[in-house]
Amino acid sequence: MGVPMARRLAAAGHDVTTWRRGAGVSPAAAVEGADLVITMLSDPAAVREVLTAALPGLRPGATVAEMSTIGPEAVRELRALLPAGVGLVDAPVLGSVGPAAEGALTVLAGGDGDDVARCREVLSVFGTVRELGPLGAGAAMKLAVMNALVPAQVLLAETLAYGEAHGVDREALSDVLALTPLGALAERLRVPAAETRYSLAHAAKDLELGAWEGASVAGAARARLQEARAAGLGERDLTAIAGHVAVSPAGTRAVPLNLATVPATNGMYSHAVRAGDTLYVSGVAAFDEHGEIVGEGSMAAQSEHVYQVIGRILADQGAGFGDIAFIRTYLTDMDARAEHGAVRRKYITGTPPASTTVEVSRLFMPGLLLEVDLIVALPSRVTPGGR
Repeated sequence: MGVPMARRLAAAGHDVTTWRRGAGVSPAAAVEGADLVITMLSDPAAVREVLTAALPGLRPGATVAEMSTIGPEAVRELRALLPAGVGLVDAPVLGSVGPAAEGALTVLAGGDGDDVARCREVLSVFGTVRELGPLGAGAAMKLAVMNALVPAQVLLAETLAYGEAHGVDREALSDVLALTPLGALAERLRVPAAETRYSLAHAAKDLELGAWEGASVAGAARARLQEARAAGLGERDLTAIAGHVAVSPAGTRAVPLNLATVPATNGMYSHAVRAGDTLYVSGVAAFDEHGEIVGEGSMAAQSEHVYQVIGRILADQGAGFGDIAFIRTYLTDMDARAEHGAVRRKYITGTPPASTTVEVSRLFMPGLLLEVDLIVALPSRVTPGGR
């Protein structure tokens, strides 16, 4: 997306400096002296990393237009990261590579009115600018829209799979779908795109960022996309989901889950694995995305962080704390179990799940006081032609 957007800016007469990871020059050097800095990156972690590195080069009075899809929480984190004298506008877009080249994107802008006004002319080069309100409004709007558009395409993929399983001609079904309000989306799936316009991995990431408790339809679509990503289709266009669903009904494999809203793993494990309607959650401990201890020395603070992370993992799969079947807690000091228990009871209410608590001499990172792993019973999913 960034390449055609940069070309449009240059063609419109703007003085443009481009930077991408691995370019050999620091982000700070790239943004030095710029009035407006635009970021278009893959996920919240990438945006935080790049803007943190760019901080020494940002001049007072500059404005950052964050155009990636990262969600409102990450936008608020960026506001806290940036100096007070640097403006911030969240301006994710609707549209893919083709509309980006044509200047036909829809820009969803949120932020202080003065900040938006300073960059509106530049944002207009990319397409139609919609001013949506205070900082974070654009990011929230983008995820709200994707929570409708992406599951709709997964639903259509399952519709085609259902038809195939019941002897319905695929082309005839596509023709009939084209007559319905879903016609435009159905046409996209008729022949999956050879060129990646909107990757399946990015679609899965967008639904992970937009996860909220009770989002059953989006949650089911997210699980489908996570399965397809685990099967190696992440870099393919989202329309590849049609072929994946046709040959691979849900629930036939163990699906690793790694959430953008949870601190990254070291590559040796996944946050959780879904096997059918059971979720196995890896040990959750109190460290942040930079690998730093959260709440060092405090069992209560570390417990709070752990249960917040667990809540995100559960919400991603359409579950809640009431769906936990088994919980196992490792404490480095059993005398502190009352502090941990007080926090746990805030999240796990009513009749408790099966549970084991043990004391250990140490955990994998010095300073960690507890680690919690889980087994969770998830809502059932219906496979094509199943009951």
